[in-house]
Amino acid sequence: MNEAVLKPLPITTERFAPYGDVIHASTAAKVAMNDARFERFHDLAKIDVESAGGRTAISIARCKVATTFPHRFDMVERHPLGSQAFIPLAPFSFIVVVAPAGEAVVAADLCAFVTNGTQGINYHKGVWHMPMIAMEAGQEFLIVDRAPATDNCEEFILGDPLTLEAP
Repeated sequence: MNEAVLKPLPITTERFAPYGDVIHASTAAKVAMNDARFERFHDLAKIDVESAGGRTAISIARCKVATTFPHRFDMVERHPLGSQAFIPLAPFSFIVVVAPAGEAVVAADLCAFVTNGTQGINYHKGVWHMPMIAMEAGQEFLIVDRAPATDNCEEFILGDPLTLEAP
């Protein structure tokens, strides 16, 4: 049997809409703030973390080991109780692999996207995705997600491994 191969496409708001939000300053309406000394790019993602006693948490993740390509994987995860946003703290591209929310995942439903170096993403509640993929050690992400009152991560093992190619 031939192993499925995913090649990341450039992420766009339209392509990523079924899975979440692309967080990018040029894609949102801007408003002036602080005596017009700043532009605020307002409400860039639909943060949804309040269910089942959860609360909003802000964290930072730093990559210790970069992902090597081609990368084989057989597991995806989802957060059924809240959304999850990842925003790079410096300009760098990263890859996301996603599948629609649902009870199970089939390989044909998986899509891979690569950011342009200035974009972040927000997974909607319940969207399946690979764990973080960073291309260099030391890359840091601001994370906005749910501080759990209960566990908020479920894993799904795919029937056959897939290969993720470099962008």
